[in-house]
Order: sequence, then C-alpha cells, then structure tokens
Amino acid sequence: MINTTLCYLQRGEEYLMLHRVKKENDLNQDKWIGVGGKFEDKESPEDCALREIREETGLTATGYRYRGLVTFLSDRWPTEYMHLFTVHSWTGELKECDEGDLEWVPKARLKELPLWDGDHIFLDLLDQDAPFFSLKLSYVGDKLVEAVLNGRHLKGGPMGGDLSYSE
Repeated sequence: MINTTLCYLQRGEEYLMLHRVKKENDLNQDKWIGVGGKFEDKESPEDCALREIREETGLTATGYRYRGLVTFLSDRWPTEYMHLFTVHSWTGELKECDEGDLEWVPKARLKELPLWDGDHIFLDLLDQDAPFFSLKLSYVGDKLVEAVLNGRHLKGGPMGGDLSYSE
C-alpha cells in the first residue's frame, strides 16, 4: 500500500500539468498528470504535497485546498491512496522538472490529452467544486473497470460520457 499526493496548481482557467516523459519505468509514462509523489516517513498529506510541489516545480505553495482521497486498485500495482489537492497561490519561479515537461494547460483542453481514464472523473469533480470526496478507481491494465464515488458506483463513461450514481 502506497500513500501519494497529486496537486493541481490553478492559474485562472489553467492547470499546471506534468507530461511524464523523462523517468525510466514510469507507470505514468506519456500521461499528463498534476505534480506530486510518494509520502516520506512522518509526512502528513499536506507535508508531502508542499514538498513535492517545491521539488518538482520550484514553487512554494501558499494557498491550497485538500480536495479528496482517491483509492487506486490495479492488477499490476500495489493499492495506492492518493491525496488530491488544488493550489491557488504560490511564490517563486517555475523551474524545469526532472520527471517530465511542465506546461500550463487550459482546463478546456484537458480531455484532449492522454490522461488516465479515472483522472477525467476527479478533474470533473474539481471543476464542479465538489465537496471533499472519496473516489475508488479500479484498473485492469490501463483500462478503468470500476469507479465508486463516496461509496456509490458510478455508471457512464469517463471519456466524456455523463457519470451518475447507479441504483
């Protein structure tokens, strides 16, 4: 079991996205994701988020919001608990990242990028300003096979189809 953070720095209608193209054997290879990473010993979710933002972007987050917990289940990887944050203010200058290429991407363009299917779900929740949520995403290979939001199964498609609670 792994604990990680994922942070979306927001500038107007854009998110700072990381195109993962630089690491060897990267499970996120060629995907676009937010910034973040694995917890270090004795770190809280906030500690990890702030450290990872600083390490990957050179920026120091000064205003952020803890948005949700995403549980990833996979037939290939250990269970991951990802703590999701949005960041609305920071100080410092953006630097080059050794894990991929950082780029400010308009939110309206996100669905055009190669994202994990489940990322579409939580990005929609962020866009809707949903209250704190728990989302479980189950994958077989790269295919999303189940999504459960706050204990209720979602039906519909993550690739632009409307998601709703199933009965």
